[in-house]
Amino acid sequence: MTFLYNLLVVLHFIGLASVVGGFLVQMRSAEKGVNPAMLHGALTQLVTGLLMVGLIEMGMVEETLDMAKISVKLAITLVITVLAFVGRKKPLPQTGLWGAIGGLAIVNIVIAVFWA
Repeated sequence: MTFLYNLLVVLHFIGLASVVGGFLVQMRSAEKGVNPAMLHGALTQLVTGLLMVGLIEMGMVEETLDMAKISVKLAITLVITVLAFVGRKKPLPQTGLWGAIGGLAIVNIVIAVFWA
């Protein structure tokens, strides 16, 4: 199960890279908005995060969880996913949605690194 957990961690990081990369690639663009990379990255992060927590809670992986931290990160990821889903069909520019998704993704990174 450790291999499966580590694979999920790698996929979780790829989802993160997709969300942040989709945000950063549009920094200089006048037509900022939600792109498919942001939506698919958010969905990837949501699913892999839930699966990782599930494996830990079932006792299949020797990890400890800070449920407060996980709850905050889940809430932020749900908001990112909803914003990406809403913005996927709206006409450009979507500067507000784009900025909110990018900002929340960065907040999630800061929480993951600095919340002890």
